[in-house]
Amino acid sequence: MSTRLGSIRFGVSPIAWINDDMPELGGATPVETVLADARAIGFSGIELGGKFPRDPQALKPLLAAHGLDLVGGWYSGNLLVQDAAAEIAALQGHLALLKAMGSTVFVHAETSNAIHGDRTRPLAQTPRLDAAEWAVFGRRLTEVADYIAGQGLRFAYHHHLGTVVERPDDLAQFLARTGPSVGLTVDTGHAALGGIDAVEVIRAHPARVAHVHCKDVRQPVFQALMDRGGSFLDGVLDGMFTVPGDGRLDYAAVMRALADIGYSGWVIIEAEQDPAKADPRQYGEMGLRHLQQAAAGAGLTVAS
Repeated sequence: MSTRLGSIRFGVSPIAWINDDMPELGGATPVETVLADARAIGFSGIELGGKFPRDPQALKPLLAAHGLDLVGGWYSGNLLVQDAAAEIAALQGHLALLKAMGSTVFVHAETSNAIHGDRTRPLAQTPRLDAAEWAVFGRRLTEVADYIAGQGLRFAYHHHLGTVVERPDDLAQFLARTGPSVGLTVDTGHAALGGIDAVEVIRAHPARVAHVHCKDVRQPVFQALMDRGGSFLDGVLDGMFTVPGDGRLDYAAVMRALADIGYSGWVIIEAEQDPAKADPRQYGEMGLRHLQQAAAGAGLTVAS
């Protein structure tokens, strides 16, 4: 257990307003609305959204007008089909934007064979890697993460339903096959529905915790989805995810675990929901207040 008390900042993902995987969910919402809502709720940072400008000369003043920092943003990796050198070459534009914006984390997820964006593929068809594939994937991930570290950012791999790092066995292989430069985006919602205990991961692998995403889950909705053979996006539409405090996860325990390892960094509220059914501002406020209370109870310092 660490004797240090971590200092955290609360940010939000724009996916509650505009879903990049399903443009029909909030696709007409102006970016200005997302930013104004995020600041009004009380967030100090926001992750990159699909509609955000990719030119830092345009993005900097846009975020500055709302007093928001760019936390980082999802990068879709292809390390199962290309080597580390090719991946590094491909990510240069994304990396340059993050560096220009002062972001500290590089969120990466393997998507070359992922099914989470395909409504025709049931979650039961999530791809798996064999031992030989894990050896190659882990080596390539480590090479890329070493490079990202050399650029001054922390590499934060995002485990995710419908991808090769989904279940406990996948995560065990991931941790065993990658080096210490490969940090983890601990996503509480994806962990819970994948059968992973996020609190246990935080406590067992503190040096790997590079970034934190907090979403809550509605387990009966997820179970019904799996029983009927639904897809990840079907689950999003059905409401299997929600914000902290509106589901079954124990966020007091999550915050205590982060405090005990001395975590310092961003904690992002992220809940893929239909904004027509779950007002992003209302749910964002609910999630932030719940996490603020849990963080205070754990003794975490929240930086302004």
